[in-house]
Amino acid sequence: MIQHNIKSIGSVLLAVSFLLAPPLASRSLAAETSAADTSTIKDNTHKFLYDAQTKKNYGPKADIVWAKPTEVTFNHKIHTMDAGLTCTSCHKGLFSMKAGAVLTSGEMTMAAMAEGKFCGTCHDGSTAFATNTQCASCHTKVNELLPPDPIVWTKPVKAVLFYHKPHTEDYGLACDECHDSLFAMEKGAAEKAADFTMKSLYDGKYCGKCHNGTTAFASDTRCNTCHIGVKGYNRISGDNESHDQKNQKNPHTGK
Repeated sequence: MIQHNIKSIGSVLLAVSFLLAPPLASRSLAAETSAADTSTIKDNTHKFLYDAQTKKNYGPKADIVWAKPTEVTFNHKIHTMDAGLTCTSCHKGLFSMKAGAVLTSGEMTMAAMAEGKFCGTCHDGSTAFATNTQCASCHTKVNELLPPDPIVWTKPVKAVLFYHKPHTEDYGLACDECHDSLFAMEKGAAEKAADFTMKSLYDGKYCGKCHNGTTAFASDTRCNTCHIGVKGYNRISGDNESHDQKNQKNPHTGK
């Protein structure tokens, strides 16, 4: 009788231990994740752990650097491990899995991305930041892409100067703070605009958005900061003679 009770108790304990033990699959996953990073993704954005296999194959570890049409840097880890995308999120209709394929196609342009193609599929200002903002996130050498200083506008009046570097380096402005609805990212676009006038600046358009007397000096003050005059324009262009001097006749020869 006693022996029978002991067997019964042993059976009960065995059953309880079996019920409390984690499934084999869970134990296998735990063993696998022990080799992986056991912390949650940065800032607890994603409440899950990547298994060792996913972590190992999140994409090329080194940054991809596209040289054309301008130098652009892309990092896989930020998109997969940090943002939670999978390989097929991009490599299924957007980008070929073949290295360099997007470059040889010549189709990946800022215009194409603005239409929602390539990176623009997600970088639309809703899912992720828009492609015409946060330029330095991808264009890591953005200051090397700036036009040589100064830019000299000749319309609507001659000899108006603009310098990029004081605005970007000294005052820390980002590209999209001017190249949004103020100025198109196209050379000469401002000069083509019929309303690129001082009146528009006074109304808070173009340079007047910041040059309002509060954020920066008002556009109706410190005129010669931008308007260098004809003589200044001649110096910029390397021509030290004024227009009047060029057209003045030699008093000795009459020519």
